[in-house]
Amino acid sequence: MSTNAEFTAQDLSDLFNAFNRHDVDAAMSYFAEDCIFKAVGGAQVFGTRFDTPEAIRNAFSGVWAAMPDAHWAHHSHFVHGDRAVSEWTFSGTNADGSRVEAEGCDLLTVRGGKIIRKQAFRKNRPLLSAK
Repeated sequence: MSTNAEFTAQDLSDLFNAFNRHDVDAAMSYFAEDCIFKAVGGAQVFGTRFDTPEAIRNAFSGVWAAMPDAHWAHHSHFVHGDRAVSEWTFSGTNADGSRVEAEGCDLLTVRGGKIIRKQAFRKNRPLLSAK
């Protein structure tokens, strides 16, 4: 992770590599204490909102527990000032064997070298049959 206040595309690549290792401590090191994470799903217009480090940590860990093979492939990133975008293809297998595979993106706001807002979006695609 960058040691200065600048946040880079390499930081985002490293973050997604941490997601793919299911390394919650490494992933959380990129998030500010006052970060807000809006997940892809949920009953609200914005999905589900997580607004404490503990809640965000639990949300990430929950995905990995529900889908032990959760993976973000083909991730690419750019940062411009305090805004950033990550594009990726998410895949994972549910407990019943059904699979998710869909493109998505994150819209991020950064401050002081940390993520302060993460909004996740993913294509709404039907589940794939179990292999």
